Amino acid sequence: MKKFKIRHYTVACNAGACNAGGEGTPLRFAMVSDLHRAQYGEGQCDLMNAIAQEQPAAILMCGDIFHYKPTEGSRAFLRAAAARYPCYYVTGNHETRSRKADELKAFIRSLGIHVMEGNCEVFESGGRRVNLCGIEEPYVIGREAMRRQLADASEASRNGNFTILLAHRPELIGEYLPYDFDLILAGHAHGGQWRIPGILDGFFASGQGFFPKYTGGRYDFGDKTMILGRGLTQYTHFVPRIFNPPELVILDLV
Repeated sequence: MKKFKIRHYTVACNAGACNAGGEGTPLRFAMVSDLHRAQYGEGQCDLMNAIAQEQPAAILMCGDIFHYKPTEGSRAFLRAAAARYPCYYVTGNHETRSRKADELKAFIRSLGIHVMEGNCEVFESGGRRVNLCGIEEPYVIGREAMRRQLADASEASRNGNFTILLAHRPELIGEYLPYDFDLILAGHAHGGQWRIPGILDGFFASGQGFFPKYTGGRYDFGDKTMILGRGLTQYTHFVPRIFNPPELVILDLV
């Protein structure tokens, strides 16, 4: 059985709608990214059981749930996730690299999963409300189209709610920060692939090259925060991860 870690983050939510009717209980999300070809038990049962134990209100998917050669394991995860939870999805570079992005998005939508393409939706659970926004993989739609999606999502989020942006690429954080997003969730970097705790935080990340700045964890930018998941894939181009286990992210808004 393949192993992964569960990593918890807590982010302060200053908007009143985060706590309305919640009696101080955190609003919890599971964040999944970069599953690629990984298989965690039959039908992804180990991954789904781990998510169930955390009792999230929804699952947020930050790209590369599919590999560039789509596998049944990805479809099994999406079916299981959609059957149990509200789910929100943005594409990554592997969905687009597959040249089947439209077909994959149609499959995802057929399960009732929200595919985010520059839109913003109000998510409500237990009387608590947050905005969930998302943008497509920018290296297919182009930087200008990405900026239009960011602007559209930001404009739609101006309702007083705490706002989360789902994206794939952390290296474009400078593009996200000028807009009205309180929390950015991203993947793609795979934790820098190789790590030496206390010495080397990451050796290589796609989009950033060697010794990347953003590998995984929490990054604060004034009153805004980025949570970067290290992803659930077990290999990159058949190169194993070193001191860098796959991870499932659990996010609490308090």
